[in-house]
Amino acid sequence: MKSKTRSPLKDKPLRMPGQSVAEEREELLDNTVSQPLMLALFLVLLAGLEWYRLYFNMTPSPVIFSIGAGLGIGYAALRIYRNLPKLRSLRQAIEGEKVVGQFLERLRLNGFQVFHDVVGDGFNVDHVLIGPPGVFTVETKTWSKPAFGNAEVVFDGLTLKIGSFAPDRDPIVQAKAQASWLKQLLSQSTGRKFETRPVIVFPGWFVANSGGFRDLWVLEPKALPSFLQNEPARLSPEEVNLASFHLSRLIRATERARSPS
Repeated sequence: MKSKTRSPLKDKPLRMPGQSVAEEREELLDNTVSQPLMLALFLVLLAGLEWYRLYFNMTPSPVIFSIGAGLGIGYAALRIYRNLPKLRSLRQAIEGEKVVGQFLERLRLNGFQVFHDVVGDGFNVDHVLIGPPGVFTVETKTWSKPAFGNAEVVFDGLTLKIGSFAPDRDPIVQAKAQASWLKQLLSQSTGRKFETRPVIVFPGWFVANSGGFRDLWVLEPKALPSFLQNEPARLSPEEVNLASFHLSRLIRATERARSPS
């Protein structure tokens, strides 16, 4: 009798940059591409079988199955066509989060702990930095740039404009909510208050700031290290380790709840 075995790993690994978006894209691919394609292929197989029977004089009925196969192919093509923009957008978001995540990893040399794709209740925080200047949530916005015209992000301290348009969903509200959530989470876990600053980064965009930064930074990713370097030290190494330990424990607990096996 074969003895039972178990994984030597005690905990789930921490999450990778863009993991939530990748999971969403995989689910969308499965629902809108794989399933319709499987249906279409099944109907094509049935139609082919009937044509095979016709060829060998086996009293076939290929017309009905051919019509069904045609409808199946049309249905699959329509589902795929309708979801191609969403799939492209998700792929772009994944690539953006990976690029920013790899860039942020360099900050470990400056005493930062870096976390990616911290999952909350119905949302995720793309990146979290914990280091001497404090705790920072980083929201990555990999938005497509216009082929022509004004390709800059304008932040006046209160509102954002992408080119000459305001975004439908306000990233400022989203970023501040994420920072507030993380601050409360760390407070409940550690019993201490860790001030948490929201940051929004736009890879590949020029960011024009006209209203100061106060409680929110809106930057190009490459500008973030210098902003962090100019901040005074607020956390001791022991406090950095404390906050990082509790956050990593909370991430692993969330992963265990999401994947019981």
